[in-house]
Amino acid sequence: MILFKNCQVYSPEYIGKKDVLIAGTKVVAIQDNIAFPKEMNIDIIEADGLKMLPGLIDAHVHIAGAGGEGGPATRTPELQLSNMLEAGVTTVVGCLGTDGITRSVESVLMKVKALRQEGVSAWMYTGAYQVPTPTILGDVGKDIAMIEEIIGVGEIALSDHRSSFPNVYELIKLTEHARVGGMLGNKAGIVNIHMGDAKDPFKPLYEAVELCELKLTQFLPTHCNRNDYIFEDVKKYGKKGYIDITASSYPYFPQYEIKPSKAIVEFLKAGVPLENITMTSDACGSLPDFDEKGNLIQLEMGYPKSIFTEIVDTITKENLEIEKAIKVSTSNIADILKLKDKGRIAVNKDADVIVVNDDFEIIHLVANGEIMTRDKEILRKGSYEK
Repeated sequence: MILFKNCQVYSPEYIGKKDVLIAGTKVVAIQDNIAFPKEMNIDIIEADGLKMLPGLIDAHVHIAGAGGEGGPATRTPELQLSNMLEAGVTTVVGCLGTDGITRSVESVLMKVKALRQEGVSAWMYTGAYQVPTPTILGDVGKDIAMIEEIIGVGEIALSDHRSSFPNVYELIKLTEHARVGGMLGNKAGIVNIHMGDAKDPFKPLYEAVELCELKLTQFLPTHCNRNDYIFEDVKKYGKKGYIDITASSYPYFPQYEIKPSKAIVEFLKAGVPLENITMTSDACGSLPDFDEKGNLIQLEMGYPKSIFTEIVDTITKENLEIEKAIKVSTSNIADILKLKDKGRIAVNKDADVIVVNDDFEIIHLVANGEIMTRDKEILRKGSYEK
């Protein structure tokens, strides 16, 4: 058992200075004072002056590698466990991306299993940019319903020169299959959408819901801060549907991208409900830039740490309250993706927590009840990390 003493707990709501007791993989008690006889084998961590936050959920990560827009040498590597821990991330959702041709959904599934074996939590989307999209069992609904680790489909590319440009009926069919698979498997069954640079990018989603019984909340469009015009469109779309901000690309493309911390605050000012906003990293994904002729002119790679950096900037530079800022990568994602034991510090929830100081340095990190980082030192490494 692990007992954190006297920490300021953001669950994400601030609930005051508390003791937090972890046993096995769960939080089992949150009280003003928890005491045990000295002879009991309790790992007591004094946390006076420190803040406890839920472990972050990074719900858009190319965990098995991605990229390739510049040829075979530009394929990105797999996610490493230390990349998660240094970022305060205890849960990831993996996906394919541009390359649903030489990479496979099966490889993503095996990486999910590997990360779970290494001690963190992981799920995934079936599919890739292309429609018809690659699957394991031949249909996205079957994958979602029958494979425990799969919770939805994506990222499906729309409004992008790398998209297969599905018509509205193909998009509806894909989404309906994902929805039914989610119902049968008690999953979110959501469709993660890659939003490209085309003008009026949300038009296919609006058309789909107009023609059938689907709701905008069946989709989770990402890269919603990628340029100024999609940023303006999102202020309307986000009032009825979910929107995802990409954290990792801003430092590389500030001439195009809206800084994520600023985007969160601007969306709230525009009337977008906080619960509709998520932020993910696009980690291990390639971040390409193309000229007007379609030639690749720049290629970078994202990292999970970008989420934590932007959350801190949202708090310290944009002056948003801690309990609001952390929701975009904790409880909001858990609710939207139906990860019922994640995203909150509460009794009977999974013991995924990060403990930070006033400078928002990660001092301790616990994933599934195991201490992964202690006194700023990462204790657990991936299988092939030194």
